[in-house]
Amino acid sequence: MIAKTPSPPYFAVIFTSLRTEIEENYQEMATWMVQLAEEQEGYLGHESAREEIGITVSYWKDLESIRKWKTHSDHLLAQKQGKEKWYSAYKTRIAFVEKDYGFEK
Repeated sequence: MIAKTPSPPYFAVIFTSLRTEIEENYQEMATWMVQLAEEQEGYLGHESAREEIGITVSYWKDLESIRKWKTHSDHLLAQKQGKEKWYSAYKTRIAFVEKDYGFEK
């Protein structure tokens, strides 16, 4: 599903990852992180896809909202477990969205 973001400006956090073979509790944690992110002030939506490489883009009102999400205690736990067992590599990028446009039937 394509996120229904407001008119710009806003920010995008792009999380790109490569998984390990370890599945233990991954899906439960991923589901929990989505639910938790949706409750955070400044959260605007997200999109996610996974094949060989996983890409999740979350949208945020401002940099302060992103900072609070990054340092949320439950999110810190997920980050720690991700480094220890679920990801062989990842990269996080933060981008400022100045313009967006689209099409929908």
